[in-house]
Amino acid sequence: MFARISKYWRPAFVFTFGIAVLCLMFESAAFAQQGWDKKTMVTFNVPVEIPGIDAQVLPAGTYVFRLADSPGERHIVQIYNRDETHLYANILAIPNYRLRPTDKTVMTFSERKAGEPQAIRAWFYPGDNSGQEFVYPKNRAVELAKATNLPVLYIPEEIAPNIVAPAATPAAPPIIALREAPVVAVTPTGQDVAVAEVVVPPPVQTASVVLPKTASALPLVALMGLFCLLVGLWRQPLCVR
Repeated sequence: MFARISKYWRPAFVFTFGIAVLCLMFESAAFAQQGWDKKTMVTFNVPVEIPGIDAQVLPAGTYVFRLADSPGERHIVQIYNRDETHLYANILAIPNYRLRPTDKTVMTFSERKAGEPQAIRAWFYPGDNSGQEFVYPKNRAVELAKATNLPVLYIPEEIAPNIVAPAATPAAPPIIALREAPVVAVTPTGQDVAVAEVVVPPPVQTASVVLPKTASALPLVALMGLFCLLVGLWRQPLCVR
């Protein structure tokens, strides 16, 4: 009796196990991709200035911030409208370290005179110690440094048109131009200084082994091997005593 029941349910068991393996494969792939671009929806209740040609001001409203690429010491932050049908800017950003991460999105601004839009300075994703310090075109950076009495990162003016140029992929020419642009900081007195004097880099990793950020395929391979083994056992004749 037990042998007949086992034989009856064995195909269903193997089928169920196979479905579970496939689910794990899709779940792992989704986990590896989820959150890499740090997509964040932000609502401003007042106009906000962002890097662009001249002084680019976003009206009060809801916008989507996300990374166009993530490797290296430079990131490209893209700002879209709420439904991501219009790109406002591709902004070069340098990681800037903070000691205490928060569980909420944090935007920092350069203080301006009353009645003038505040200029966005940095974006910190929830839980991250390292945020995105925005880089402005040179002329605007000089003005902001004097107005806020703080140093501001800048790129050459001739690179600025790439900020508002369409860029569908990380390999688009505007993105590459921004990523390769020379970055300098200007002080309130108009003096150029190195970026390292303004931006705090993340601490050096001391661990001997650095785990990859994306999920490994090795567990999936092992599960598939186990699945194949069960299929092989299923095909063997039952031994009933």
